[in-house]
Amino acid sequence: MRILDLMLRRFIDVGSLEVTYPDGLRKTYGSIGSGPHAAMTIHTSDAERRLVLNPGLAFGEAYMDGAISPDGCDIYALLHVLMENAMAPSSGGSLVGERVASSVRYLRRSWIQFNPEKRSRSNVAHHYDLDGRLYQLFLDKDRQYSCAYFQTGHETLDEAQEAKKRHIAAKLKLDRPGLTVLDIGCGWGGMALTLARDYGAHVVGITLSTEQLQTARARAAEAGLSDRVRFELLDYRLLRTCYDRIVSVGMFEHVGVGHYRTFFEKVRDSLKDDGVAVIHSIGRNDSPGTTNPWIDKYIFPGGYSPALSETLAAIETTGLWVTDCEILRLHYAKTLEIWRERFNARRADAAALYDERFCRMFEFYLAGAELSFRVQGHMNFQLQLTRAIDATPLTRDYMFEAEKRSS
Repeated sequence: MRILDLMLRRFIDVGSLEVTYPDGLRKTYGSIGSGPHAAMTIHTSDAERRLVLNPGLAFGEAYMDGAISPDGCDIYALLHVLMENAMAPSSGGSLVGERVASSVRYLRRSWIQFNPEKRSRSNVAHHYDLDGRLYQLFLDKDRQYSCAYFQTGHETLDEAQEAKKRHIAAKLKLDRPGLTVLDIGCGWGGMALTLARDYGAHVVGITLSTEQLQTARARAAEAGLSDRVRFELLDYRLLRTCYDRIVSVGMFEHVGVGHYRTFFEKVRDSLKDDGVAVIHSIGRNDSPGTTNPWIDKYIFPGGYSPALSETLAAIETTGLWVTDCEILRLHYAKTLEIWRERFNARRADAAALYDERFCRMFEFYLAGAELSFRVQGHMNFQLQLTRAIDATPLTRDYMFEAEKRSS
């Protein structure tokens, strides 16, 4: 008797999944026509066995290795069925093997997300020091590798990423030229360059990625902004200067739960008395959890999407004011959908840079990430923080007015 067969009978309750086993046996689980449908072939007995023991890791690895393949559909459709069912109450949250593995991961999450300076740099290099030409295949022209902002839902990727920067700039209250701004986790420099060029700010961007640092410095020189923008290879814990404004987009996910208090204390200590900070991060709409083991191993080692409860608990210990909080629900799903489509259109170019296994890994990552926002409760949050109770106006009207002026 097949253990995986028994597990899938109980697991698939939403839609249907057709599975062809290594010996040719074909089984259908769920109810065809009642929801999303997908089919797959498991090519090896080893892949079948590993799916029973640790499906959260094994499924992605088997897809990368070609030991599992979608039948008559793509990996997005296959993941859609599986991730929908993982959230269904009748499934108990996941397959039995995954429940056990998830419980163990939660007990170990402080170690998994232990990110001292040396380990943080290694984690960043794993993903962000890939060949820069890879990211040019699917990102916008400014290389914004974070959630875009869709005001209508019909914007192009470039339009939505420009809108994201305007949205954040409005929250930073850049009400006069010459303000000093710290960009923690500056990526390829797009946010820093925008704040200097369009808002007259003097910006210091810090990163742990040597690839991003080189690109950001080259872009500043090319734009004639080297006198107003400086990029440094620096861990946030080593900051010693105070700034009028602090912005951090898509970096907090890499801090690690054991370092949240340290991070927000450093934000507080790096902010002038009347300063304003904006932190933009992926989050989760449920209680604290863990990172999928495949994502942790292959995409973002040491990364984690935090719940607001654990984020705000860390902020409360620092004396900072949370002066604004906004939840962006489906903006990243839309962003990832566009990235996925663009990557698929340039897949041959990605394979030329790396190989077929890498392409399957990246496909799996983009599809799974998009679905985590569509069906599994992931979202983005933007927090505005100040040291002083009166550092921002009484109402949020100034944000809307600033954003309108800059659009």
